[in-house]
Amino acid sequence: MNFLFESPLFQDAFETLTSAATTMNLDPNILERLKYPKRALTVSVPVRLDDGTIKTFLGFRVQHNMTIGPGKGGIRFHPKCDLSETAALAMLMTFKCALVGIPYGGAKGGVQVDPNELSRQELQALTRRYATEINMIVGPNIDIPAPDIGTDGQTMAWFMDTYSQLKGYTVQSVVTGKPVSIGGSLGRAESTGKGVVFCIQFAAEKLGMKLGSNTTVAIHGFGKVGQPAADDLVALGAKVVAVSDVTGGIYNAKGLNIKSVNEWVQKNKFLKGYPEAESISNEQLFALDVDVLVPAAIDGVITKDNAHTVKARIIAEGANGPLTKEAIQIVTKKGAFLIPDILCNAGGVIVSYFEWVQGLQSFFWDLEEVNKRLYRILRQSFDKVCAVQEQYRCDMKQAAFITAVKRLETAMKLRGLFPS
Repeated sequence: MNFLFESPLFQDAFETLTSAATTMNLDPNILERLKYPKRALTVSVPVRLDDGTIKTFLGFRVQHNMTIGPGKGGIRFHPKCDLSETAALAMLMTFKCALVGIPYGGAKGGVQVDPNELSRQELQALTRRYATEINMIVGPNIDIPAPDIGTDGQTMAWFMDTYSQLKGYTVQSVVTGKPVSIGGSLGRAESTGKGVVFCIQFAAEKLGMKLGSNTTVAIHGFGKVGQPAADDLVALGAKVVAVSDVTGGIYNAKGLNIKSVNEWVQKNKFLKGYPEAESISNEQLFALDVDVLVPAAIDGVITKDNAHTVKARIIAEGANGPLTKEAIQIVTKKGAFLIPDILCNAGGVIVSYFEWVQGLQSFFWDLEEVNKRLYRILRQSFDKVCAVQEQYRCDMKQAAFITAVKRLETAMKLRGLFPS
């Protein structure tokens, strides 16, 4: 299993789990089972490119623990995707689902590819071949994929159609994050970002802060999480002063016109060149003197090397593992309130659960119902994590893991071990 430890994200998740286990005095037999994934599949994904040549990409699907229910986790198309990172993300999904109390286990998938370098037809071919290669270990009662970095509703539509063709009938609930017209849920596209903002509201309330025109926010990663989060924060009256993407960041001390930024990105794809702000680096964005920092792009961006520059009072982990274990210790010691990733970005999997339930029942909810249920689950989960943090006097990341692992421990002991 040494190959699993290749990625810093897996090392961090592993260390946080073992640390939480020590703090809560977890049964060592349960810890031993949670350290490693249940199943890991590596596949080759050959694709005929538009020029007629064939290129083979590496694909992965990892299922970490399925004690509580079928696997759940996104599909990532990214050049740095590998088996170790995928295993780490699957582990985090196990704890995320357990934390918020939904009946899923943790899974994750991906293909090692830069989707920006492929045409639409090439992306479709890649998705369909990948779906075919992993179809034997996914399904509406086995493992349900969803969008992640580099994938979207269209990717899920192709995946669902491929799986359905293999089965001979339409299977809507094999994936979530689909377009509404083919069985998706209202509110799913913006759910992760909306959940991040709900958690920021809860944290502000706990700290006695009022979100309004004097509240400044910086968002690292202006994509599927950061963009809807910015919209909701502005709707609450907060001032988003900086956002960034892979091309760098933009900053306006008076507050960015997020509607204008959205229009620019829709037209130009990236933030670079946006005229109504000054350019800053991602490192400069992390160091801004703001009330709220939302790292919502990729893992490992705030480390022991730059954590000391962070001045935000609230740090909301919109991405998976954006702060390393050492960085969390540094910012917590400085007095920042950290909203850990498995709580903060759980809105996506919660509304994916809603979509799955709606699809199985062929009965769909309105947007108000979706958001009301999302708010209620996150509120209860946030309060539980805060209570555990106070009980064990640990950091919020450990508290979130302890909350999740307690539920998993109970379920695993009740089910037992096969063969006994």
